[in-house]
Amino acid sequence: MRNEVKLDSIDRDILFHLRQDGRLTNVELAQRVGLTPPPCLRRVKRLEEAGVIAGYRAVVDPEALGRGLEVLIDVEVSANDRTTFLEFEDTVAAYDEVIEFRRMYGRPDYFVRVAVADHAAYESFLTEKLSGLSCVLRIDSHLTMKTIKAGSCLARGEQAHL
Repeated sequence: MRNEVKLDSIDRDILFHLRQDGRLTNVELAQRVGLTPPPCLRRVKRLEEAGVIAGYRAVVDPEALGRGLEVLIDVEVSANDRTTFLEFEDTVAAYDEVIEFRRMYGRPDYFVRVAVADHAAYESFLTEKLSGLSCVLRIDSHLTMKTIKAGSCLARGEQAHL
């Protein structure tokens, strides 16, 4: 169990700016949040050690990788045993097209987000991989028209008690 981490307004501001640009130098970050560099760095290190900042990563443009079509998929499975669920999860998680994969409470059983080149690539993924799995009962596909917002959980100024 994690210790509760209380975030003040400066911590939230640090998180806001790092979500906007994780490559900010400590000096730039300190200027933006109104601190000098040493206390800013201490706060960032505390947030990292507490697990509030879980890592830093590059945001990659799917179009540049030939994966401009994103599809959200609801999957229901017909399985009552843990082994089948775990095998299904291991298999689907290993597919290169899958960029997000969640087990849900209620229906659907799973939420899968895939990124592929085009409709033909999605059809191939669906017919050759996902629907070919023996425990798959139902698949509902939702093609993304436009992404309005994507990303992390806290907006600037929100309260967080982890």
